[in-house]
Amino acid sequence: MMGWYGSGMGGWGFVLMSVSTVLFWGLVVFGIVALIRYTGRGAQAGTAVRPPSAPNQVLAERFARGEIDEDEYRQRLRVLGG
Repeated sequence: MMGWYGSGMGGWGFVLMSVSTVLFWGLVVFGIVALIRYTGRGAQAGTAVRPPSAPNQVLAERFARGEIDEDEYRQRLRVLGG
């Protein structure tokens, strides 16, 4: 029969084990979050940037959405033209 010598791990051993476990899982979670952010940023970097619209085109889009009426559209178009 084998005998147990001592009480095993002391109080500081349990503290060190607890702290190292929390640090390990914190690093795992940090790594997953960093990986998700890195892959998400790569997808955004690959998207095409739309060039700025010409003033006439913006005016026509506002008219098509109903933000301005026909009189205001024609008046602003004249101002832009000349």
